[in-house]
Amino acid sequence: MSNELHYLELVDVGQRIQRKELSPVEVAQAQLDRIGQVDGALQSYVIVMAEQALADARRAEAEIAKGEIRGPLHGVPVAVKDLCWTKGVATAAGMTLYKDFVPTEDGTAVRKLREAGAVILGKLQLTESAYADHHPTVTPPVNPWNAAHWSGASSSGSGVATAAGLCYGSLGTDTGGSIRFPSSANGLTGLKPTWGRVSRYGAFELAATLDHIGPMTRSAADAGVMLGAIAGADPKDPTASLAPVPNYLADMQRGLRGLRVGIDARWNSEGVDAATLKVMEGALATVRSLGAEVREVTFPDPTQVIADWFPLCGVEAAVVHESTYPARKDMYGPALAGLLDLGRTQSGTDYQKIVLNRLAFSGRVRAMFEGIDLLLMPSQGVASPTLERMLTFGQDADLMSAMLRYTCPLDMSGSPTITLPGGFTEAGTPVAFQFVSRHFEEELLVRAGWAFQQATDWHQRHPAL
Repeated sequence: MSNELHYLELVDVGQRIQRKELSPVEVAQAQLDRIGQVDGALQSYVIVMAEQALADARRAEAEIAKGEIRGPLHGVPVAVKDLCWTKGVATAAGMTLYKDFVPTEDGTAVRKLREAGAVILGKLQLTESAYADHHPTVTPPVNPWNAAHWSGASSSGSGVATAAGLCYGSLGTDTGGSIRFPSSANGLTGLKPTWGRVSRYGAFELAATLDHIGPMTRSAADAGVMLGAIAGADPKDPTASLAPVPNYLADMQRGLRGLRVGIDARWNSEGVDAATLKVMEGALATVRSLGAEVREVTFPDPTQVIADWFPLCGVEAAVVHESTYPARKDMYGPALAGLLDLGRTQSGTDYQKIVLNRLAFSGRVRAMFEGIDLLLMPSQGVASPTLERMLTFGQDADLMSAMLRYTCPLDMSGSPTITLPGGFTEAGTPVAFQFVSRHFEEELLVRAGWAFQQATDWHQRHPAL
């Protein structure tokens, strides 16, 4: 097998497995061997489920040998963020408090991956309860492109493992940017679905009305395959959408010609660094060259909803942790404790103002999409910040604004986005941008991402480990 087997795209390795050119068992073993070789330095996995993964790979091989192919994920090794319940395997959500919690069932997204025939290699590290920082006792995953640079939060392990060739795709979650930050940091394609497109049952909550579960992969096609497997209605989650799940790859090859792509030039450049501006210029030029109609739009002022995100997240997280916080405050890290304290101080009238601001903002976003099909914008205003700079995040208002202005608002509106690698910094670390669409138009995001990735090769570049 090629030394580059670990960097194949998910769709490609799936096709080779299903054509019997590759053995699911050999591929799973190769992934487990690679995890053993390189993850000691990267720290992306919390738990490697080697025995179960190999058993699942043997089952997939037997089924494929009989012609019983479940779909494009059949036999493909993936991994999941360690807030997704896995039956019989500890699920800690980045918290010392839950290090011994062993679910008796799979979360819905995990169950659906298994039903699609995916081989789950293990559980990936994250920040404490999927908030801003890793628990003080946790070693944060290391950016495989450059150890001095941030690996993203909170789906840090998902970003690092997928970029480093330690799985072919992973599940992340996004409450304030946590699919987009690590996808940007690690050079991945991350798809944050519409809120409710994927069931949240069996995934530890950070903030119920802000949490989105989605795929982190190496290409738009890979993201479409994973989303197709995990999306859909779920009796165990009444907030999951009943809308039918399309084949996200069906119209993928139609390209961008004729689509109306909105851009707010002022909003996209205000407080944005040079590396991000360069990537945005390149992405816009590619979009034009592919035949899209570029339209000037005005993005609704998100100042208030960005400010509201913190107390709203705090209120919802305080509900989640009500039975253990502040009763077991000694088990909590400072960042999460600070968020919970903020949430617990909000009054009913404070909360209602936030709800009304959020509804108004979401309505303005919907209205903006009356004249466009897609919105093109940065994924963050500061490209690939160093770990040293991120230490100042809580005190540096400009850094905080630049990092959150392109993420939080789209969690508040529940809008779907796809994050795509679009270039590199002078330090050789990845820089990304994102497309945004109307609710439940993820197939358009996959189509746009695929078109961009046919015209560029940023997504095909990998860290030298």
